[in-house]
Amino acid sequence: MHKTASGHIAALITILIWGTTFISTKVLLRVFTPIEILFIRFVVGYLALWCVCPRRLWVAERRQEWYFAAAGLCGVTLYYLFENIALTYTLASNVGVIISIAPFFTAIFSCLFLHDRRPTARFFVGLLVAVAGICMISFGNEAALRINPLGDILAVVAAVIWAAFSTITKKISGFGYNTIQTTRRTFFYGLVFMLPVLAVMGFRVEPAQMYSASVILNLLFLGLGASALCFVTWNFAVKILGSVRTSVYIYMVPVITAVTSAVILHEKLGAAAVVGILLTLAGLFLSENRTIKKG
Repeated sequence: MHKTASGHIAALITILIWGTTFISTKVLLRVFTPIEILFIRFVVGYLALWCVCPRRLWVAERRQEWYFAAAGLCGVTLYYLFENIALTYTLASNVGVIISIAPFFTAIFSCLFLHDRRPTARFFVGLLVAVAGICMISFGNEAALRINPLGDILAVVAAVIWAAFSTITKKISGFGYNTIQTTRRTFFYGLVFMLPVLAVMGFRVEPAQMYSASVILNLLFLGLGASALCFVTWNFAVKILGSVRTSVYIYMVPVITAVTSAVILHEKLGAAAVVGILLTLAGLFLSENRTIKKG
């Protein structure tokens, strides 16, 4: 029981931080491009994990290296790349809602590749309730949902990629290695796969751009908090709770974002958003409790 509780706490800490990263990203986008922010934050995260655990990871079998490479490709490079590109073609609210279906794909992958037992009807009811709540949060104070086929499809792809990352992470957790070391190895491959993207999209960061404490602090927040710490806590939660139970915490991201916007940016939190928050929390409760059939 204590071990399970630590998994839930780790997942909650992760989501609390990830739900506030948009503020730092908005500040940094005035100075850097999305791919530059992505590369810098994971370099900072990678170096931080070396400082915390300066021991090299020796894999027992060569084939295990492929899992680390796949995790880096999916969770670091492709997910953020597709999400950022989707944001250039469709509304941020669309992306937020579509990404929230990642637990559905995680459940499918978990059954297909990890041979987990299928989720109960309660899990899918929770999914529908949570998505309904997220729609109210995302569209309650704006214009109605606008379909942007290319951007929305890219967001669906991002959700599938994150589900694949969570499934691969669960597989890696079974190898028995230190979570910090496995996260660092994942970051390494993510950065390697990012290099061709940088070559195409360009990387023109100069020391002069680090002109203010605000830029430096936000980069450190994304690198140390949202990358180094959060990927370790997320991977730890997946190791304890499994990929499906951990993935439902993704529902909380729009909730944290909405509350943070109201508190820090003084954005109005309407009645629809409040109802959406309550629905999302109810969906999380339904999906998280007894998600897997016993027997």
